Amino acid sequence: MPVSPRPQTLLTPPELHPDMELVMRVMPMPKDANGNGDIFGGWIMSQVDLAGCVLPGRVSRGRVTTVAVNEFIFRNAVSVGDLLSFYARVERIGNTSVTVHVEVWAERQPADPILVKVTEAKATYVAIDRDGRPRPVLSV
Repeated sequence: MPVSPRPQTLLTPPELHPDMELVMRVMPMPKDANGNGDIFGGWIMSQVDLAGCVLPGRVSRGRVTTVAVNEFIFRNAVSVGDLLSFYARVERIGNTSVTVHVEVWAERQPADPILVKVTEAKATYVAIDRDGRPRPVLSV
């Protein structure tokens, strides 16, 4: 019996920059929400920081730490049950630092899914050694 093609189960934003990579997916839970049912901005910021360090860690081939949040824009509210996809791309590689752009997209209404850009940010990470001191970013 022929196997039917599997339906697309996770959506990708059509207007996503071609250099963006999916680095993390997460669904916020009720404990992450305020009294109005919206997800706390601080929770989203911490998730962006986690997602943002993925590419700098790969580029530098080791530990990184956040040195700056250069820009952070909340575009739309996030609700319990939204499936958040975090996409990132490297914008700049310095001697010891890597700057990334992160976009967060919410997949909503599972019965008739829609995608909404909820957050975007730019953050800079510094490559560090075992003692927490800056070290050169290794070339790939």
